[in-house]
Amino acid sequence: MRQQSTLRRSVRVLAAAGALAVAVGLAGCGGTDAPTAKASGPAVPGLTVVDPWVKTADRGMSAAFGTLRNDSDVELTVVSATSTVSMLELHEVVMDGGKMAMRPKAGGFVVPAHGSHELRPGSDHLMLMELTSPVRAGEQVPFTLTLKDGRTVAFTAPAKPFAGGNETYVPSPAAHG
Repeated sequence: MRQQSTLRRSVRVLAAAGALAVAVGLAGCGGTDAPTAKASGPAVPGLTVVDPWVKTADRGMSAAFGTLRNDSDVELTVVSATSTVSMLELHEVVMDGGKMAMRPKAGGFVVPAHGSHELRPGSDHLMLMELTSPVRAGEQVPFTLTLKDGRTVAFTAPAKPFAGGNETYVPSPAAHG
């Protein structure tokens, strides 16, 4: 019983600290240009998405980036993502036949306790596939991350131009099954 009470108190403290950190972070940026995640569904104490952004694209594919930050005492694993603008996959970039290639990230993105996991061009990212409409500079694109335990985190990311990302896509064998 005492352990549950201590856990509840720790969760409340972490949630309050996270809210304060977001408020201070936004104030320090001088405006509201630094998006962060908002929890939806059951709360995900300590998980935020810092400085998210999406590559602009007229059609086909795009990608989303940012930093997944975990201020909780437990490791969290992002296993999937959704958006209203496309189908999504969690991706990594690897060497394949001497070339950089994208492929689905087996096991998802693991965010260590009190740590972070960066999503960046040329590395792990959220792959937007089969865009339903163009992603234009300045648009706010909605996303929902799903964790291994079923909890979700919703956030929006501004779209901006990016000329990099010339990797090829290596689909998983399961995608052709």
